[in-house]
Amino acid sequence: MGANTAENTNLRLKAVLDILAEGVWSGTTLNAGEVLAEATARVPFNDHEAELLSGGIPRGHKTLTTASAKLVKAGWLVKGRSGWTIPEDGLRATVAFADVAAFAAALDAGTPVPADVPVPTAPPAKAKAKRVAAPRRAAAKKETAPKVAASEVAEPKAAAAKVSAPKAAAATKKPASRKAPAKAAATTAVETVPQPDTVAIAGDFNKILGAPEDWAPQYDEAQMTFSPLAQVWTLTAELPAGFYTYKIALNRSWDENYGAFGARDGANHELNHDGGPVTITYSHATRDIVVS
Repeated sequence: MGANTAENTNLRLKAVLDILAEGVWSGTTLNAGEVLAEATARVPFNDHEAELLSGGIPRGHKTLTTASAKLVKAGWLVKGRSGWTIPEDGLRATVAFADVAAFAAALDAGTPVPADVPVPTAPPAKAKAKRVAAPRRAAAKKETAPKVAASEVAEPKAAAAKVSAPKAAAATKKPASRKAPAKAAATTAVETVPQPDTVAIAGDFNKILGAPEDWAPQYDEAQMTFSPLAQVWTLTAELPAGFYTYKIALNRSWDENYGAFGARDGANHELNHDGGPVTITYSHATRDIVVS
């Protein structure tokens, strides 16, 4: 760990990119809160950084979230509605500036990634494991193909579907039978996500939204709008420039509420806003928010 907050923050910023890169290679998806939590787990707060600010958030966490804007400005991080993602330049930066000192210097100076640095792929060990495993899976499918074709032609197993694909091309009913279960599964997955009756953003800007008072989840002006297709709740508002704090409150009360890192009864979310429209998106499946 670094000797001071500045060094620790640079270590955590580099960890953010490393974590996102590892997610690309492994196929693992983490929301913004999980990425920040993992970065702070890899580089723990010192005593000064662990001090809680007025909103109940550790000083080091606020410093990190603010500093993450530098990654966005450099083009190494994208903060979107669906969470944080790492673009190709971010992946290349993890290789070009592998040393934390070089990484921090490049980030502060706005140094672009050298053009001759290729986009890295999965670590050699992981890539080798995939290449070895692939022939085994292919052999297994070929060996079991005759049995599946003879006794279980209608069973919608992934292996059987792939092996019998050439024969199915000549038939007109089999493709339809394969698609139908997929649609049914997708519909079931969406319908099984439980949602609250209402979701509100309760904070110190509710009066700006037209509510009679701040920190009031019971008013209509604080309520978010649910999108059944995307399975998320959103609220778009025009806010003056300033620093705001808020929490997510369910069913027009404080009985169930979520703060930073999606923690129930957790610390307040913070918003440093330049002024103008802002959209806050909440996923009840992950308890995570995205600000855009």
